[in-house]
Amino acid sequence: MIRQIVEQDLKALTVKIDHGLYTTEVMSKIGKAGGFRHHIASQNNGDIDLFGTIKDMATVSEECMSTGFMMWTQAVCTWYIENSDNDWLKSEILPKMVDGDCFGATALSNPMKYLAGIEELKLSATETEEGFIINGTLPWVSNLEAGSSKHFFGSIFSVHHKDGERDRDVMALIPCDLEGLALKQMAEFVGMEGTGTYSLVFDNAFLPKKYLMADPLLPYLKRIKAGFILLQTGMAAGVIQGAINDMNKSNLTLSEINEYLDEPPEDLQEDLDDALEMIEGLCEDPFNADEEFLRSVLEARLLGAEICKRAADSVMQHAGAKGYLVDAAAQRKMREAYFVIIVTPSIKHLRKELSRLEAA
Repeated sequence: MIRQIVEQDLKALTVKIDHGLYTTEVMSKIGKAGGFRHHIASQNNGDIDLFGTIKDMATVSEECMSTGFMMWTQAVCTWYIENSDNDWLKSEILPKMVDGDCFGATALSNPMKYLAGIEELKLSATETEEGFIINGTLPWVSNLEAGSSKHFFGSIFSVHHKDGERDRDVMALIPCDLEGLALKQMAEFVGMEGTGTYSLVFDNAFLPKKYLMADPLLPYLKRIKAGFILLQTGMAAGVIQGAINDMNKSNLTLSEINEYLDEPPEDLQEDLDDALEMIEGLCEDPFNADEEFLRSVLEARLLGAEICKRAADSVMQHAGAKGYLVDAAAQRKMREAYFVIIVTPSIKHLRKELSRLEAA
């Protein structure tokens, strides 16, 4: 069913999405087809099939990784809610998000860098009896729509006492129609433009406590971390497979000269298949908090990024001059692959974390 949606609905929109069209039409159909359900036990007859979601994400990313990326933001947002202790979110928001009737995003790029010691946390709040008054700015959060009551994102902010002294960090689901929250499009990107990406400005935005997902934060983060990272591999697998498909198309007419290139599609396919086998094994135990397991998860995510880098280089060389055409699939795959390389956690972030684990 996901493949049919790609063929019948997504293909006609891929170039428009690449040029900036943001649409939830395909996402809704993916939800109705079960693309956000596999890994959510409460919505999947008690079963957790993380790899099932990864495979669907890969199928979509093979054609359009902008849509695959929005699938990841949606899938990981449902993962946040499912693993929280908030029964109201689980009953009122989660089923609609799983079915593609409302939409989820993740604003954890800055918090992940904060937790890794790379940058400071950008959102802070003071607590009231009823909720939190949030201030600060977050750059580049995707799969959002300004003022929409159907769009939500998960984020982390620090809570301060009224005298300014820091108390603790918490995580909550935040609706896009929150009063005091402004969504601003501050930049134009060379790729992934049609993903509903905004800078978020909080100006005394009041968030009721019914949206709280984690307080205390750290035990919750340990529970969701492996799934958060593993789900990203669906984007990598899809864009690599899409690049391989495009190389094979180029070889229909250019195989005699392309055989002199360093990265033939057959080698990349073998490496991708091996990586997917490893990822499937890791998905069997997504709540494992052991450091050795987390190291393996980070290595799998890093491997996906590194194969993306090889595929990005090779798909352009296989296409030759045709890859320079404005809407050529090869250069779109190259731009998409580099997004996997730099999106949090980026290659350098992953290597930093692995170095820290090695030192420990």
